[in-house]
Amino acid sequence: MIANQNTDYIPPEEYLTEEELSPVKHEYIDGQVYAMAGASDAHVTISLNLASALRNYLRGSGCRVYMSDMKAHIETTNTFYYPDVMVTCDARDKALPNHKKYPCLIVEVLSESTEAFDRGDKFANYQQLPTLQEYVLINQKRQRLECFRRNAEGLWVLHTYTQSSEIILASIDFRTSIDSLYEDVTFGEIP
Repeated sequence: MIANQNTDYIPPEEYLTEEELSPVKHEYIDGQVYAMAGASDAHVTISLNLASALRNYLRGSGCRVYMSDMKAHIETTNTFYYPDVMVTCDARDKALPNHKKYPCLIVEVLSESTEAFDRGDKFANYQQLPTLQEYVLINQKRQRLECFRRNAEGLWVLHTYTQSSEIILASIDFRTSIDSLYEDVTFGEIP
């Protein structure tokens, strides 16, 4: 994400109108707009591998899978983000053509420039979504997936998956190997 130089408050309605016309995607955080940077080959490949597997699995279920061009709207924090992958099974989202308010699963592929934000403020904002059951962070430098799952008490419990693991996304009863997420990803040297 690239910081916005404008400090004037922008109403969400104006953001949504301008975003429809903009050639560059922007996230919206409490009246401020931030341009989004491009993604690496590994980032895009991992996102596509997961979204494709989810789409095939959920076909005909009433659930919808979205990639990085669909916004998640968190009303309580006046925020719009573009998750890398998002799943909603809530019929109310069908009436919202440009953003979704009721996802059950959100996935972010980590990059050096966004990891702290994805783990911190963004996760805190996503936790305000009452329908969200799982928040997944995927490392693009090595086989590692962290799934934060909301339990019956409303607490977020971490489930970590590494090399040769079977990944479980309980919110949609989905299982796959971690190897399938990293198919066609070439790892460089790990610092």
